[in-house]
Amino acid sequence: MTDTNPPPRYFALLPAAGVGARMAANGPKQYLPVGGKPLLRHAVDAFRASPLVAHTYVVVSLEDGQIDAVLPPGLDGVTVLRCGGATRMDSVLNGLRALHGQLSDTDLVMVHDAARPGLTPALIEKLVQGVGDHPAGGLLALPVVDTVKRSGDQVATVPRTGLWLAQTPQMFSYALLLRALGSAPDANAITDDASAVEMLGLSPRLIEGHPRNLKVTLPADIRIAEMYLAATE
Repeated sequence: MTDTNPPPRYFALLPAAGVGARMAANGPKQYLPVGGKPLLRHAVDAFRASPLVAHTYVVVSLEDGQIDAVLPPGLDGVTVLRCGGATRMDSVLNGLRALHGQLSDTDLVMVHDAARPGLTPALIEKLVQGVGDHPAGGLLALPVVDTVKRSGDQVATVPRTGLWLAQTPQMFSYALLLRALGSAPDANAITDDASAVEMLGLSPRLIEGHPRNLKVTLPADIRIAEMYLAATE
Protein backbone atom coordinates (compact mmCIF):
# COMPACT_ATOMS: atom_id res chain seq x y z
CA MET A 1 0.00 0.00 0.00
CA THR A 2 1.46 3.34 -1.04
CA ASP A 3 1.44 6.42 1.13
CA THR A 4 -1.07 8.91 -0.29
CA ASN A 5 -0.24 11.72 2.12
CA PRO A 6 1.34 14.68 0.33
CA PRO A 7 4.85 15.70 1.41
CA PRO A 8 4.97 18.45 4.02
CA ARG A 9 5.24 22.06 2.90
CA TYR A 10 7.46 24.52 4.74
CA PHE A 11 6.68 28.19 5.18
CA ALA A 12 8.57 31.01 6.88
CA LEU A 13 6.89 33.64 9.05
CA LEU A 14 8.86 36.66 10.25
CA PRO A 15 7.29 39.02 12.82
CA ALA A 16 8.73 42.45 12.01
CA ALA A 17 6.43 44.91 13.74
CA GLY A 18 8.71 45.70 16.69
CA VAL A 19 10.35 49.03 17.45
CA GLY A 20 13.71 47.71 18.75
CA ALA A 21 13.80 49.88 21.88
CA ARG A 22 17.04 48.37 23.24
CA MET A 23 18.91 49.24 20.06
CA ALA A 24 18.51 52.98 20.77
CA ALA A 25 18.22 53.64 17.02
CA ASN A 26 16.16 56.21 15.15
CA GLY A 27 13.68 53.65 13.95
CA PRO A 28 12.82 49.93 13.98
CA LYS A 29 15.99 47.86 14.19
CA GLN A 30 14.86 45.44 11.47
CA TYR A 31 15.64 48.20 8.97
CA LEU A 32 19.12 49.03 10.26
CA PRO A 33 21.85 48.44 7.67
CA VAL A 34 24.07 45.49 8.47
CA GLY A 35 26.66 44.26 6.00
CA GLY A 36 25.26 46.43 3.24
CA LYS A 37 21.56 45.71 3.54
CA PRO A 38 18.75 45.89 6.13
CA LEU A 39 18.63 43.29 8.90
CA LEU A 40 15.26 42.05 7.74
CA ARG A 41 16.41 41.51 4.16
CA HIS A 42 19.24 39.21 5.28
CA ALA A 43 16.75 36.93 7.04
CA VAL A 44 14.25 36.97 4.19
CA ASP A 45 16.94 36.22 1.60
CA ALA A 46 18.04 33.14 3.54
CA PHE A 47 14.56 31.67 3.22
CA ARG A 48 14.28 32.72 -0.42
CA ALA A 49 17.54 30.88 -1.12
CA SER A 50 16.35 27.66 0.50
CA PRO A 51 14.75 25.14 -1.88
CA LEU A 52 12.82 23.72 1.08
CA VAL A 53 10.78 26.86 1.75
CA ALA A 54 7.60 27.24 -0.29
CA HIS A 55 6.94 30.87 0.65
CA THR A 56 7.95 33.53 3.16
CA TYR A 57 5.53 35.82 5.00
CA VAL A 58 6.60 38.99 6.80
CA VAL A 59 4.29 40.56 9.38
CA VAL A 60 4.59 44.33 9.79
CA SER A 61 2.47 47.01 11.42
CA LEU A 62 -0.31 48.61 9.43
CA GLU A 63 1.43 51.99 9.45
CA ASP A 64 4.88 50.67 8.42
CA GLY A 65 6.22 53.04 5.78
CA GLN A 66 9.60 51.40 5.17
CA ILE A 67 8.78 47.85 4.21
CA ASP A 68 8.14 48.50 0.51
CA ALA A 69 11.68 49.81 0.06
CA VAL A 70 13.16 46.71 1.70
CA LEU A 71 10.78 44.12 0.23
CA PRO A 72 9.37 45.63 -2.97
CA PRO A 73 5.85 44.52 -3.93
CA GLY A 74 6.08 41.55 -6.26
CA LEU A 75 9.37 40.27 -4.84
CA ASP A 76 9.50 36.59 -5.68
CA GLY A 77 8.63 34.22 -2.85
CA VAL A 78 7.62 36.87 -0.32
CA THR A 79 4.31 38.30 0.90
CA VAL A 80 3.99 41.16 3.38
CA LEU A 81 1.13 40.92 5.88
CA ARG A 82 0.16 44.25 7.44
CA CYS A 83 -1.36 42.86 10.61
CA GLY A 84 1.36 43.30 13.24
CA GLY A 85 0.31 43.40 16.89
CA ALA A 86 1.45 45.00 20.12
CA THR A 87 3.72 42.07 21.03
CA ARG A 88 5.77 39.54 19.12
CA MET A 89 3.26 36.84 19.97
CA ASP A 90 0.39 39.00 18.73
CA SER A 91 2.16 39.54 15.42
CA VAL A 92 2.80 35.83 14.91
CA LEU A 93 -0.76 34.92 15.87
CA ASN A 94 -2.23 37.61 13.63
CA GLY A 95 -0.07 36.36 10.77
CA LEU A 96 -1.21 32.77 11.28
CA ARG A 97 -4.84 33.83 11.33
CA ALA A 98 -4.36 35.87 8.16
CA LEU A 99 -3.13 32.70 6.45
CA HIS A 100 -6.21 30.66 7.37
CA GLY A 101 -7.30 28.79 4.28
CA GLN A 102 -3.93 29.16 2.57
CA LEU A 103 -2.01 26.78 4.82
CA SER A 104 -3.16 23.32 5.84
CA ASP A 105 -3.07 22.09 9.42
CA THR A 106 -0.08 19.88 8.67
CA ASP A 107 2.01 22.50 6.89
CA LEU A 108 5.17 23.42 8.83
CA VAL A 109 5.71 27.04 9.82
CA MET A 110 9.19 28.33 10.64
CA VAL A 111 8.97 31.47 12.77
CA HIS A 112 12.17 33.51 12.60
CA ASP A 113 13.35 36.71 14.25
CA ALA A 114 13.78 39.50 11.72
CA ALA A 115 16.86 40.61 13.67
CA ARG A 116 18.83 37.38 13.09
CA PRO A 117 20.71 38.11 9.85
CA GLY A 118 23.10 35.15 10.08
CA LEU A 119 20.60 32.47 9.07
CA THR A 120 21.66 30.31 6.12
CA PRO A 121 19.92 27.73 3.90
CA ALA A 122 22.17 25.11 5.51
CA LEU A 123 20.82 25.93 8.98
CA ILE A 124 17.27 25.81 7.63
CA GLU A 125 17.95 22.36 6.21
CA LYS A 126 19.53 21.24 9.49
CA LEU A 127 16.39 22.29 11.36
CA VAL A 128 14.08 20.53 8.92
CA GLN A 129 16.10 17.32 8.94
CA GLY A 130 16.62 17.37 12.70
CA VAL A 131 13.00 17.95 13.63
CA GLY A 132 11.70 15.47 11.06
CA ASP A 133 8.14 14.45 11.88
CA HIS A 134 8.43 15.13 15.62
CA PRO A 135 4.86 16.04 16.64
CA ALA A 136 5.96 18.84 18.97
CA GLY A 137 8.15 20.54 16.36
CA GLY A 138 11.52 21.98 17.25
CA LEU A 139 13.93 24.86 17.14
CA LEU A 140 17.53 25.83 16.63
CA ALA A 141 19.38 26.38 19.91
CA LEU A 142 22.88 26.45 21.36
CA PRO A 143 24.05 24.46 24.40
CA VAL A 144 25.25 26.76 27.20
CA VAL A 145 29.04 26.56 27.48
CA ASP A 146 29.81 29.38 29.93
CA THR A 147 29.40 29.18 33.69
CA VAL A 148 26.00 30.60 34.61
CA LYS A 149 25.46 32.83 37.65
CA ARG A 150 22.19 33.85 39.32
CA SER A 151 22.27 37.33 40.87
CA GLY A 152 20.52 38.37 44.07
CA ASP A 153 21.34 38.78 47.72
CA GLN A 154 23.47 35.67 47.37
CA VAL A 155 25.16 35.08 44.00
CA ALA A 156 24.89 31.43 43.00
CA THR A 157 26.22 29.21 40.23
CA VAL A 158 23.56 27.51 38.15
CA PRO A 159 24.45 24.06 36.75
CA ARG A 160 24.61 24.43 32.97
CA THR A 161 23.96 20.76 32.21
CA GLY A 162 20.94 20.57 29.96
CA LEU A 163 20.71 24.35 29.47
CA TRP A 164 20.30 25.71 25.94
CA LEU A 165 19.98 29.20 24.45
CA ALA A 166 17.00 29.34 22.11
CA GLN A 167 17.44 30.64 18.59
CA THR A 168 15.13 30.76 15.61
CA PRO A 169 13.72 29.49 13.30
CA GLN A 170 11.30 27.59 15.50
CA MET A 171 9.22 25.16 13.49
CA PHE A 172 5.79 23.71 14.26
CA SER A 173 2.78 22.54 12.34
CA TYR A 174 0.35 25.30 11.46
CA ALA A 175 -2.41 23.76 13.59
CA LEU A 176 -0.19 23.26 16.65
CA LEU A 177 1.29 26.75 16.57
CA LEU A 178 -2.11 28.35 16.10
CA ARG A 179 -3.50 26.38 19.05
CA ALA A 180 -0.51 27.06 21.30
CA LEU A 181 -0.43 30.81 20.73
CA GLY A 182 -4.21 31.12 20.74
CA SER A 183 -4.48 29.49 24.15
CA ALA A 184 -1.49 31.24 25.78
CA PRO A 185 -2.72 33.10 28.90
CA ASP A 186 -0.30 36.04 28.71
CA ALA A 187 1.25 37.38 25.51
CA ASN A 188 4.01 39.12 27.47
CA ALA A 189 5.07 35.82 29.02
CA ILE A 190 5.63 34.22 25.61
CA THR A 191 9.19 35.19 24.69
CA ASP A 192 9.38 32.57 21.95
CA ASP A 193 6.96 30.27 20.17
CA ALA A 194 8.37 27.13 21.76
CA SER A 195 7.37 28.37 25.21
CA ALA A 196 3.73 28.48 24.09
CA VAL A 197 3.98 24.92 22.77
CA GLU A 198 5.60 23.83 26.04
CA MET A 199 2.60 25.22 27.94
CA LEU A 200 0.54 22.52 26.20
CA GLY A 201 2.71 19.88 27.88
CA LEU A 202 4.75 19.17 24.75
CA SER A 203 8.53 19.07 24.33
CA PRO A 204 9.90 20.59 21.11
CA ARG A 205 13.10 19.09 19.79
CA LEU A 206 16.31 21.10 20.21
CA ILE A 207 18.55 21.20 17.14
CA GLU A 208 22.03 22.66 17.56
CA GLY A 209 22.31 25.92 15.67
CA HIS A 210 25.31 28.18 15.14
CA PRO A 211 26.71 31.30 16.86
CA ARG A 212 26.44 33.21 13.55
CA ASN A 213 22.67 33.07 13.98
CA LEU A 214 22.79 35.62 16.79
CA LYS A 215 20.02 38.10 17.46
CA VAL A 216 21.01 41.73 16.97
CA THR A 217 19.70 43.40 20.13
CA LEU A 218 22.34 45.91 21.22
CA PRO A 219 24.47 48.23 19.07
CA ALA A 220 27.60 46.12 19.65
CA ASP A 221 25.85 43.12 18.09
CA ILE A 222 25.93 44.75 14.67
CA ARG A 223 29.69 44.42 14.31
CA ILE A 224 29.61 40.78 15.43
CA ALA A 225 26.90 40.01 12.88
CA GLU A 226 28.88 41.75 10.14
CA MET A 227 31.94 39.64 10.95
CA TYR A 228 29.96 36.43 10.45
CA LEU A 229 28.34 37.76 7.28
CA ALA A 230 31.73 38.77 5.84
CA ALA A 231 33.13 35.32 6.56
CA THR A 232 30.63 33.71 4.14
CA GLU A 233 30.96 36.22 1.31
